[in-house]
Amino acid sequence: MENVAKKPLETAPSQVKEVRGKQHIINSLVSGAIAGAVAKTTVAPLDRTKIIFQVSSNKFSAKEVCKLIYRTYRKDGFFSLWRGNSATMVRVIPYAAIQFCSHEQYKHALGAYYGTHGRPLPPLPRLLAGAMAGITATTLTYPLDLVRARMAITPKEMYCNILHVFVRISREEGVKTLYSGFTPTILGVIPYSGLSFFTYETCKKLHAEYTERLHPYPHERLVFGACAGLIGQSASYPLDVVRRRMQTAGVKSHMYGGIVETMKHIVKEGGLIGGLYKGLSMNWIKGPIAVGTSFTTFDQMQILLHKYQDHHTLQR
Repeated sequence: MENVAKKPLETAPSQVKEVRGKQHIINSLVSGAIAGAVAKTTVAPLDRTKIIFQVSSNKFSAKEVCKLIYRTYRKDGFFSLWRGNSATMVRVIPYAAIQFCSHEQYKHALGAYYGTHGRPLPPLPRLLAGAMAGITATTLTYPLDLVRARMAITPKEMYCNILHVFVRISREEGVKTLYSGFTPTILGVIPYSGLSFFTYETCKKLHAEYTERLHPYPHERLVFGACAGLIGQSASYPLDVVRRRMQTAGVKSHMYGGIVETMKHIVKEGGLIGGLYKGLSMNWIKGPIAVGTSFTTFDQMQILLHKYQDHHTLQR
């Protein structure tokens, strides 16, 4: 009887740890999904405009951007500026959920390996955790990104809905096309995701050391996220242009056989800066807003969910 009485007491700590671990994963998934949805919806009109310029030969300028947005609004209505955003949501919700959740898990695993015990990771594993999170999320959700790009640049008469895009591409261009541009995407996501998470985590670490406050205010998180987005997107932008060209080329185009061929064609068509960096100035507006909103929303959701769970536990 004595052993029976002691057994629940001995297993209780491990059970509590297991429950907390599951709660942390669920919290990360929910927070990441909401963060991605809020951030992408905020910048959807600019994102769609950027994609149109990336895949066309039109010269990019602020004036042309305004003209394109105005023409789209006059021709198809205000909500046409969010065309393709439904496909973006279908992709970004699982993508952001997986990215943020896997980042938390990679941080935990690397923290255990380096023995940081809850303290910030050293610089290299901090960079590695972000890169691995980006690779994981991109690999699992890539076809949705291609579908979103197709919907963003095509007339609404061409594709009825997301499912129609999948069916038509698979039938006319082959299932393999759904992963067109995957290699430059992975090559681009390594510096983008790695530097974004690294910059944001580093800013929070330096802030804590300087102010002796563990949690930054929301507006401070926005600034840290904006810096992260600016650095991450600038580093990976040429590969972003390459992947968009490969994603949207279609079955009849043979000029984009691979990364090098696509890059050569883009440079020949628009020059080094005008080709591979076309639309980057818009990304300097869109990127910081999106990444800042995403990181801030994720952190705030994590705080709210933890408070709710703590309150619920106390009531029980």
